Amino acid sequence: MSPNEKDLYSVLGVARDVSNEDLRTTYRKLARKYHPDVNPGDKTAEEHFKAIASAYEILSDPEKRKAYDEFGEDALRGGFDPEQARAYSQWKGRREQSGRPFEREYVDLEDLFGGAFAGQAYASGGFGGGAQPKMRGQDVYAIAEMELAQVVEGAEVSITTPGASKPTRVRIPMGAQTGDTIRLRGKGGPGMGGGPAGDLVIETRVRPHPRVRRDGLNLTMGVPLTLNEAYNGASIEVPTFSGSVKVKVPPRTQNGAKLRLRNKGIRRKDKQGDFFVELEVRMPQREDSEFAELLRKSDELYDESPRKGLRL
Repeated sequence: MSPNEKDLYSVLGVARDVSNEDLRTTYRKLARKYHPDVNPGDKTAEEHFKAIASAYEILSDPEKRKAYDEFGEDALRGGFDPEQARAYSQWKGRREQSGRPFEREYVDLEDLFGGAFAGQAYASGGFGGGAQPKMRGQDVYAIAEMELAQVVEGAEVSITTPGASKPTRVRIPMGAQTGDTIRLRGKGGPGMGGGPAGDLVIETRVRPHPRVRRDGLNLTMGVPLTLNEAYNGASIEVPTFSGSVKVKVPPRTQNGAKLRLRNKGIRRKDKQGDFFVELEVRMPQREDSEFAELLRKSDELYDESPRKGLRL
């Protein structure tokens, strides 16, 4: 399910007048519910997660939300320019009010939303003759999909735009997150009548990592432990995006405990997050009667029931 197939507000289950705060709260709840880490291997949940993220990217941006509210799904099309859409509507209205019939409809909305309005109107004399106005070229929009490792290290991506003779190479800085935009001046559609070229606007989208969760600049990865390592303590190798690191696991470590690796997270400008190791104690796969008996005796080592005070 893509946001184009369903009203974006319906995708998130919110009213059209929802506040930014309520929109953010709803998105976070849905993102947690359908996140691939919570639903491993569930393709339906993954599609829900993608649709929710795409809808939130648009509705959380005031300008994109305003354009979507005004123009609907047409505002989601690549190259859509709300200013030119309004300009075309006003121009057409003036022609109709002037009493001059349209001998020919030079421009349709499909061309407009596809970015061809300026070129077709200019070439056809659609502005009623006389001096042709200088028109700025259309902004061209592109998506740069990135892996989490590229976010940590920074990446150079190749963007191919319609009509361009060769791809545009763009450097994405470290710390990019879904919804960030980079604007390259004059790299968009050509201007008309001597007008300036439009811009190339690149929006970044970061794919979910199968093992590492991101929270702002911090990263968290689950790392399995044996019962021996959890009870007696151990020194273990943990992979990070900047290389393996030796981590000391304290004796009697509980399942779910977190160890912090400072400054091993994501760097963005002058800030850098941490990398958290979330320890996951794993039971042995094979059955052993002696070991089972030892575990039964281990109940005597607890000072109190681990479920003491557990209530809903």
